[in-house]
Amino acid sequence: MANPLYDALFGCHAENSDTFLILPDGQEISYRAFVAQAAGFAQAITDLGVAAGDRLAIQVEKSPQALALIAGCIQAGVVFLPLNTGYTVDELRYFIENSGAKLVVCDAAKSDAISTIGVPVETLNADGSGSLAQKSDGITQFKTVARDGSDLAAFLYTSGTTGRSKGAMLSQDNLLSNAQTLVKEWRFDESDVLLHALPIFHTHGLFVATNVMLLVGGKMIFMPKFDLDQMIELMPRATSLMGVPTFYTRLLNDARFTSELTSHMRLFVSGSAPLLAETHVQFEERTGHRILERYGMTETNMNTSNPYDGDRRAGTVGFPLSDVELKITDPETGETLPTGEIGVLEVRGPNVFQGYWQMPEKTAAELRDDGFFITGDLGKVDGDGYVHILGRNKDLIISGGFNIYPKEIEQILDDQPGVLESAVIAVPHPDFGESPVGVLVPLPGQAPDLEAIAAAVSQSLAKFKHPKKLVILEALPRNTMGKVQKNVLREDFKDLFA
Repeated sequence: MANPLYDALFGCHAENSDTFLILPDGQEISYRAFVAQAAGFAQAITDLGVAAGDRLAIQVEKSPQALALIAGCIQAGVVFLPLNTGYTVDELRYFIENSGAKLVVCDAAKSDAISTIGVPVETLNADGSGSLAQKSDGITQFKTVARDGSDLAAFLYTSGTTGRSKGAMLSQDNLLSNAQTLVKEWRFDESDVLLHALPIFHTHGLFVATNVMLLVGGKMIFMPKFDLDQMIELMPRATSLMGVPTFYTRLLNDARFTSELTSHMRLFVSGSAPLLAETHVQFEERTGHRILERYGMTETNMNTSNPYDGDRRAGTVGFPLSDVELKITDPETGETLPTGEIGVLEVRGPNVFQGYWQMPEKTAAELRDDGFFITGDLGKVDGDGYVHILGRNKDLIISGGFNIYPKEIEQILDDQPGVLESAVIAVPHPDFGESPVGVLVPLPGQAPDLEAIAAAVSQSLAKFKHPKKLVILEALPRNTMGKVQKNVLREDFKDLFA
């Protein structure tokens, strides 16, 4: 029996002495050493009673050890939940309880607070220390647990506009097939060195960047986070970079970022949020490279990509991947629309998830019987076959690559003293692509304290969800049915950060 995902990504490197990770301080970790460390974590979590099919929640800072823990979960057949490091304990409680996690691994500084949730807690710190590291120390072998391609590998939580998060169930085949397709589409091989500055708690940094490099046996310069000085210093050692638009705007704002610095680079990929057309133009003028923009989501990993060879068109996300079918449908009837018409994007392929954990009705509403997934993104396909994303039909905000759901923020704003109601909208932002802005309507005769409201939001929500600005209006614009017209608000405030 085999474990397809583990075998393809990690097991094949058990005797590989080549470098896998290059750390900013110059330290290098070989594939062999990494796979041995993963085996130690697999044994440690097994000894703690976490068995194949059980869920393990992970909220730790990015480190080689954190990545090895994820590899250990795959080797042990354990379903892992990588959670945003910005989440508060209140936010974590839902994910941990909903998933039925058997174990939580977190930073030591948070362990006492998280232990109040009532699930066993082990620690793993940014420097690789912690109780789980101690339990795995000295163990370098573990008998890989047999799994099938259809077995679940990971849960990634994604919200809806109601604010209730959904656990997207991703199988071994979902993750493996997508990585294999991207290797071919983007021409990665063992000579590549990827500059990795993305988080490893979501699809882009974990399942796209990392899995692609593991498949080909290349190297990753593994940065804890985006650091402009480090990025410029380390780029001469790299051949490729995967980033969010913020990476590219910040690089362009630095005079050290030149065509000479990027002369040996093969590929720049951008995703997780729309890239402004002007960023495309500035980047090509400065470096001679054209950024390759692609489109994916939590439930599907990558769906489309601009071509490696051929015209990478600004404002589009290219063509469906070779094993992905894409169609544009009428949001009311589900009928396929003609070329050029705007509707909802639907996709089908081996990358499409297995459904939402313990939400059969939600799964049935978004995953059709024929395998097509209703993405909730509005878009069109032009006459040349390029896919254009025109926004969410659910008012999702994507800021710096992170998904933000307005309803979650609005619920907190509405509860604040002096506030009658609120609306949270996406406003174009030069650094983050777009950012949330909170529009507040005061109770009659009252003047809400904006500083106190901002402080209340910061206590309840991760920093990336905080509105960049709070503004007061006498009333929210509404249509004849009484529905708030967020499109009017977005138009009114579109130049707020210009």
